[in-house]
Amino acid sequence: MNKRWVFQISRWLVRTVCRIYFRIEFEGVERVPTSGAMIVAPNHVSYLDPLWVSIPINRPLRYMTWDRMTRLPLIGPLMLAYGAFPVCLERGDRAALKASLEQLRADGGLMIFPEGGRTRSGRLESFKPGVIRLALDTGAPIVPVTIIGGYNAFSPHHFFPRPFKVKVVYHDPIRLSPPAGQCELKQYQQTHAAQLQGIVASALPPEALPLGERQAMKS
Repeated sequence: MNKRWVFQISRWLVRTVCRIYFRIEFEGVERVPTSGAMIVAPNHVSYLDPLWVSIPINRPLRYMTWDRMTRLPLIGPLMLAYGAFPVCLERGDRAALKASLEQLRADGGLMIFPEGGRTRSGRLESFKPGVIRLALDTGAPIVPVTIIGGYNAFSPHHFFPRPFKVKVVYHDPIRLSPPAGQCELKQYQQTHAAQLQGIVASALPPEALPLGERQAMKS
């Protein structure tokens, strides 16, 4: 059985399980490019995020995952087989950056979690600017994605997923133009990372918004 059939069959199995257990719903899947390089950028609430986001996308995606996860028995080899590649969170990881660039320059799809790690509070964390730099270096559009309900279903504080409803929203792709001068690059990345975070936040319920935004809504 070739890898394409393995991908299709496993995707169908995962979708079936998620529809039954999480009553998962998808909105805006038609906005995801069907070919060419792209960066899929969801909020990060669970180890199951890559599965939830990938289910309706009819093309393989590669994604970064914590290097410690790839060393786990059974789970680690399975994650690697389905497109994950390890990244060391404690330091800059040039190998992970190289793998990301190679995937995008080969017109592949790449999933990156701009928060850098799972939220432990359930609220959206600040987005790091690295995803913006990667998009600028490769010309790949960014597809913002909002995962709703995933924290209740399988947060970092739970050992086993719970049958809470999950919804995944795919927003319009963002295409970036390089800043006019190199000296403006840092501010450009920070500004667009904040804008990307705002798009993802736009579909979240109030209790999942960053604390400052939630307080601003109440005032």
